[in-house]
Amino acid sequence: MATKVRSAFWAAVWLCGSVMALPAWAATGYHPLTGNPDGHYRIDGDHSAVFFTIGHVGIADFTGRFDRISGSYTLDRRDPAKDQTNIVIPAASINTNLALRDEHLRSAEFFDVQQYPDITFVSTRYTPTGKGGGRLYGNLSLHGVTRPVVFQVRETGAGEVAYLPKPWGGYLSGFVATTSIKRSDFGMTAYLPEGLSNRIDIRVEIEGIRQQK
Repeated sequence: MATKVRSAFWAAVWLCGSVMALPAWAATGYHPLTGNPDGHYRIDGDHSAVFFTIGHVGIADFTGRFDRISGSYTLDRRDPAKDQTNIVIPAASINTNLALRDEHLRSAEFFDVQQYPDITFVSTRYTPTGKGGGRLYGNLSLHGVTRPVVFQVRETGAGEVAYLPKPWGGYLSGFVATTSIKRSDFGMTAYLPEGLSNRIDIRVEIEGIRQQK
């Protein structure tokens, strides 16, 4: 009897472990919506995020985020020349899960949020590279400096989501955009070259609500 109980227990553990090892969408039936993403969208700041990763003292990568983001974007698969993205990120919304460090990052030694309150990105063109992806070119303004950057874009879903309450529901689309910059290009040189890496990896996760024409 004890042997049967042990066998049943380990079978249950194996089954649960196999389910847990699957992606969340595979275990629950979740799947990306595949509607037409064309249209003009307002960025939903409650379901969007900006993450940055920096090397710390030559030991590990460290990731922080900005808690606020707003803006808009336009997609037109038939005419990518009409595609446009405008993003605004309040620099003071930086969050690294440590208040003392966040205050330091808001100071003149880093983001200097009093003098440069917003980080902005304005696109100049979008070049599709295949189904659901492309390169987004534009100008990033950070710490009082504007420089061109290129984001690698991956569309993550689009479609009608009627069951969400206002202001979140409606026809939605989403994408993930990634790039890397050198912070010294934007005049942020504190703790170079040994304390903090010059390279910053950026990941932007966007969900937008399509606007009526």
